[in-house]
Amino acid sequence: MSLQGEIREIAGELPLSHNAQVVLKKRYLKKDETGATTEAAPDMFRRVADTIAAIDRLYDPQTDVAATAQKFYDLMATLKFMPNSPTLMNAGRELGQLSACFVLPVDDNIESIFEAVKQTALIHKSGGGTGFSFSHIRPANDPVLSTKGVASGPISFMNIFDVATETIKQGGTRRGANMGILRVDHPDIEAFITCKNDTKRLTNFNISVGLTDAFMEAVKEDRDFSLTNPRTGREVQKVSAARLFDLIVQSAWSTGEPGIIFLDALNRGNTVPNLGEIEATNPCGEQPLMPYESCNLGSLNLAQVVHSGKIDYPALGEMVRDAVHFLDNVIDANRFPLDIIREKTLETRKIGLGVMGFADMLLKLNIPYNSEEAVEVAEKVAAFIQQEARQASAALADQRGNFPAYSGSKFDNNGQGRMRNATTTTIAPTGTISIISGCSSGVEPLFAVSFVRRVLEGTELIEVHPYFEELAKNRGFYTPELMQSIAGTGSIRDCKEIPQDVRRLFVTAHEVSPQWHLRLQAAWQKYTDNAVSKTVNFPRQATPDDVREAYLMAFDLGLKGVTIYRDGSREEQVLSFGAAKAKLQYITPRPRPERTTGVTELISTGCGKLYVTVNQDNLGFCEVFAQMGKTGGCASSQIESTGRLISLALRSGVKIDAIIKQITGIRCPSSNWTNGSQVLSCPDAIAKVLAHVAEVDPPAPTMATMGSCPDCGGSIEHEGGCLVCRSCGFSRCS
Repeated sequence: MSLQGEIREIAGELPLSHNAQVVLKKRYLKKDETGATTEAAPDMFRRVADTIAAIDRLYDPQTDVAATAQKFYDLMATLKFMPNSPTLMNAGRELGQLSACFVLPVDDNIESIFEAVKQTALIHKSGGGTGFSFSHIRPANDPVLSTKGVASGPISFMNIFDVATETIKQGGTRRGANMGILRVDHPDIEAFITCKNDTKRLTNFNISVGLTDAFMEAVKEDRDFSLTNPRTGREVQKVSAARLFDLIVQSAWSTGEPGIIFLDALNRGNTVPNLGEIEATNPCGEQPLMPYESCNLGSLNLAQVVHSGKIDYPALGEMVRDAVHFLDNVIDANRFPLDIIREKTLETRKIGLGVMGFADMLLKLNIPYNSEEAVEVAEKVAAFIQQEARQASAALADQRGNFPAYSGSKFDNNGQGRMRNATTTTIAPTGTISIISGCSSGVEPLFAVSFVRRVLEGTELIEVHPYFEELAKNRGFYTPELMQSIAGTGSIRDCKEIPQDVRRLFVTAHEVSPQWHLRLQAAWQKYTDNAVSKTVNFPRQATPDDVREAYLMAFDLGLKGVTIYRDGSREEQVLSFGAAKAKLQYITPRPRPERTTGVTELISTGCGKLYVTVNQDNLGFCEVFAQMGKTGGCASSQIESTGRLISLALRSGVKIDAIIKQITGIRCPSSNWTNGSQVLSCPDAIAKVLAHVAEVDPPAPTMATMGSCPDCGGSIEHEGGCLVCRSCGFSRCS
């Protein structure tokens, strides 16, 4: 059967887009030992619904499980709600691990550290992601009394976790993800802040600095700040808080990391402070958890509740109640990777109901994302969801009892009386589940109005946002040529042939100022139990001072954390928006000259040292040779072929700057930093040498560039500290 035929069978009668079907086939549906798909999308939703609904019998043997299963099936099959990926993948299957988020403790001894490494491996194998605070580990060069030696510090141990993660493939579908947090008052904090400036290090970690209110006040007042040895509790050094803060800002401006977590804000929102302080979160930062806790997440599709330009709150309320019931059942259906995780999870029964399709909701309401109206909608919808979720949790508590740690919790102290779940709401990055649901990601704005989707055999298709395409046709400015030209940048901001009100409505992430990103994040955070995962986008030309102001604004707004991304900072990306192709003209290259002169340059790549020779004759540049320091293998043959093809192009009259433009930004899994510039691959390295030799400026990406997916080469979006490909469903995060 052809792929297209198999894709059609996957959808059944469900309203799934082509991309959704591709993602389901590749990453979610059951397969046999030959890799052939053995279930369709309706089968998957039925498998999940039946497994989760069966839990009702634990609490009421006479309950109508079939009716609950049908309710859960309808919730997913109509794309109104999706649980997190492990639940879709594993419910009703042998693995049975259904949670996405875990936090493990790391104490200041070898036994604890390597026990955490082992536990991390088990969690990643089961499909989860892990968060850690490394703040308890003594600093580098601190005495180790048992050996009379000195400690290597928390960063050295993070490398061990990173290698373990790299080794384990999660259930054959996803590679593990980690969040590493270090308190800002740890003596190794400066080394931690800059540890990912070398992009070859800690590739399986997101990192965030745990900032305290005391530190932020010291920054504002330009005071010194104490660093404290966690082993002794004693101050070891005073540093300028402003200088340390600027180091965080500079690193985030350069590479997008570290993120920042406001620890005191996390603990102000901690509903069970009687169990201790929160020190860590899951990999994308939206789920603060105690040691050994896990949390299962799910998201409501807000695009589904706008009808005739109005929000259908009764329909949304019903979705919330059904989703809370579903997520509470997931806790009992879960096969936890460790007994202690089961114990701690059942103690608080945290769930995280979030949203996706918020940008689509605003479009249906005719409200621009960067507007006061959008902030008002966010607050009103978030407050409604939180209220309904807590009421649903209270109703479950009437039937099933409070969460065991209820006594002494904030709900108990506030006289709430009953609550099934210690937390109910979380705004998570929705990644692949928003692709399945055919809606925008989380609470992010649109990333592009139109983009190029790469399919089989190099074919490129223009993907246009369906609301924009419908509006363009209704208002008479739709043309295929216009849609293709928009795919060149992803933006319609400068398209004069499109009415101004439409351009104002369809703003993209790179057109939304950091201040509006933060205000929308704060609007959702105001009524969210846990935290909000969101990327604050900056244009390429933003300065470190712009990032500094955003961080201060985030603190003043009461956010629990911030992830920023300055366009082009983390990678000089392959352009993912297509341009019109010129007609072919067949040219015979001139013969190789007898005598040439040239230069050889050495440039370091992620694969090793690359020697690039560029030769010319009396007619100009004519030849390029490239050789890796280590010989042999597939890489060397590809490097040789790249040089030959460039030489052929040069002798065919192709301008060298055109060649540079074509191969600049090509990515491979191993990038490298050389002389302050990121080298993304061997072709990218050759482009840099050509630009230097020819004395031309390398091309800068256009406004709305995105990274290249390592699986399919398609567009990568930055969402809440995660990388997601909407073409094939690749996600860097659990």
